[in-house]
Amino acid sequence: MTTYVVGDIQGCYQPLRKLLDKICFDPSVDRLISVGDLVNRGPHNLETMRFCKDLGNSFEMVLGNHDLHLLAIAEGVREPSKKDTIGDVLEAHDAEDLLQWLRYQPLLLTVNNYHIVHAGIPPIWSLEQAHRLANEVTAVIQSDRRRLYFEAMYGDTPSTWRENLQGPERWRLITNYLTRMRFCTIEGALELQTKDSAQISAPYKPWFDHRRKQPLTENIIFGHWAALQGRNCGEYFFALDTGCVWGGSMRAMSLDNQEYSHQPSDC
Repeated sequence: MTTYVVGDIQGCYQPLRKLLDKICFDPSVDRLISVGDLVNRGPHNLETMRFCKDLGNSFEMVLGNHDLHLLAIAEGVREPSKKDTIGDVLEAHDAEDLLQWLRYQPLLLTVNNYHIVHAGIPPIWSLEQAHRLANEVTAVIQSDRRRLYFEAMYGDTPSTWRENLQGPERWRLITNYLTRMRFCTIEGALELQTKDSAQISAPYKPWFDHRRKQPLTENIIFGHWAALQGRNCGEYFFALDTGCVWGGSMRAMSLDNQEYSHQPSDC
């Protein structure tokens, strides 16, 4: 049995299938985990969701910002933008089954000594704290308060964590850390608009470059940041978004040996 973690798929169904063929993925014995952004921007979101859902217990994922955006649109609190390509999911006869399945995915997963998240874990949080806060938001998404959550999900403020935050502001900031973060300060203040490290200035740095409040002894696997092009981010950090939907490649990593496999994009 091998466990593979795959970077942002974003509706790039054909590269996903080719990558799984390349690594000889066998759902009867192997496991596939997605770092989130299963959908949006790519051409085949419905096929991607159906395929991953049909893998059953052989598939796990964490929610990314595009997955949450799909759920917000389905909830009726947001209209699709011109860039969104998720109409095939929303119009499908099995849309509600797919959306309900998506709602029950977590924001943070642990497999052995790997913590899998879409964007990252801020330096001000311990891993234990990150899991506790992720579970808070997961519980809201799976509850009768989910519409309130999605109505308040969009926005860049507050930008810095305070334990006494409550309600929608608290949920929004937890979500932004886990699904949108690229740059922050050592105090955890987010800068959510910049993607290129050459365009950011002190005190902001990539979240993984800050000294952490609690030193890491386990690994963090993340996606979201295609501009990194999968570069080495230091000990304990593994960047898996290599920009398939933007013409790059799709990356998978074996948790057995930390080896990468890649499939060029045809999106």
